[in-house]
Amino acid sequence: MRKVILGFIAAVLTSSACLAADLTATEKRWLKGLWPVVEFAWQSQLPLDIVVQPQPTPGAAPLALAFVGGRCKLVLSMRGHRRAQDTLDAIAPDLVDATLELMGAHELGHCRRYLDGAWYQLPAGFSASVPADLSTAMRAAYAGMKAARREEGYGDLVGLAWIQQRHPQHYARLHAWLVAERSAELVHGSHHDTLLWVRLAQHGADLAHASIFARAGDLWAAGVAVDE
Repeated sequence: MRKVILGFIAAVLTSSACLAADLTATEKRWLKGLWPVVEFAWQSQLPLDIVVQPQPTPGAAPLALAFVGGRCKLVLSMRGHRRAQDTLDAIAPDLVDATLELMGAHELGHCRRYLDGAWYQLPAGFSASVPADLSTAMRAAYAGMKAARREEGYGDLVGLAWIQQRHPQHYARLHAWLVAERSAELVHGSHHDTLLWVRLAQHGADLAHASIFARAGDLWAAGVAVDE
């Protein structure tokens, strides 16, 4: 993997000819759309790096968040990955940038949780519920899946909070888009079954706050109360 530093990205986003071979058109488009979120992270002094994988990574999500050595890594895995372009093609043209920002802010929500040392942890005052009739191994798997699902729910709420702040005119359409994404091929209880949290944020006003993380955290805890 290769880290893309600030100067490199700036050159890419101004279509520097000498770097045209380094990034694909799809990678450049994703980076352009994500850039407001990256700038926000750096202005907020969040330790965020951008990583573009130069080799094919079958099965990997086009965009993901890793946490290494106390730093968040926004990872693009798009080489030989048709899903990355298909994702762009499936979005209404006037919503592409805002949708990519929502995705980036979702990953920034994961970054915030890692930095706070709260990854996989429940809000204060909550305890996890696990069916008593499961085996020890199944209980651990069940608890891990629920924890992953909670984190995805928080990320979705941060993404929606970003849209409420930056693109409120598009909130209703992007909320509907996210509901559709989370409803497609839904496996109930799986880590991307976040509809409980997404539906709590049906109205943008529900996420209005100076901090995209604080209000998302409030709604997230309300959803955890129902889920547990």
